[in-house]
Amino acid sequence: MTRTELEKRLLAEQDLKYREFHTALLPGIDPKTFIGVRVPTLRKLAQEFSKNASPAEVEEFLQSLPHRYFEENQIHLFIVEKICDFETCLRQVESFLPYIDNWAVCDGKSPKALLKDTTRFESKALEWLKSDKAYTVRFGVNMLMAFFLDERFREEHLKRVATVDENRFEGADRYYVQMVVAWYFATALAKQWNVALPYIQKKKLSPWIHAKTIQKACESYRIAAKEKALLRTYK
Repeated sequence: MTRTELEKRLLAEQDLKYREFHTALLPGIDPKTFIGVRVPTLRKLAQEFSKNASPAEVEEFLQSLPHRYFEENQIHLFIVEKICDFETCLRQVESFLPYIDNWAVCDGKSPKALLKDTTRFESKALEWLKSDKAYTVRFGVNMLMAFFLDERFREEHLKRVATVDENRFEGADRYYVQMVVAWYFATALAKQWNVALPYIQKKKLSPWIHAKTIQKACESYRIAAKEKALLRTYK
């Protein structure tokens, strides 16, 4: 499969109703960049392209930035998250991060090869929090939330996420940074209650993130009713 064939396959899988639905969820993105292909199909096409295209074709696709279509951006990270070599995976992630401009491409990606060197992975995730690109920050928080809230957790992570400077960003960018920080702390309350709770008790988060964290935590099935009742007292 060549890049031209991949684009033809994407266009052949177009669902106009889904395109209309999805563009409404991403109002800041040019509708002309959406084809309208569902995520399971994109994952399937990413797998087929990785398997059937030559390594040179795949590399050319990964280097051809920015991509024309939203769906190509999705496929890009679906390919990258399946790379097995740590150095290659990290290089490809960092090359692509500046081109992410929406939550849908940013979220739900699991580059597990980065776990082959958790020290460097952790360092990079914390470094991404300081980026002037909103979705690089969001990606960094996502990585800490997905891979560093269980056995790899360190209290330092809470401090670093809590001090993300949301005021560097405006409009939708600021909102999506704020949302991921709230999501992170709601998840931390579910997984690391004792060390995360003081951030709510002492109101260490900005007012909007504080309120949204409590809301999301109270919506979580992983937090007990007694703990939710306590959280509500800190609204």
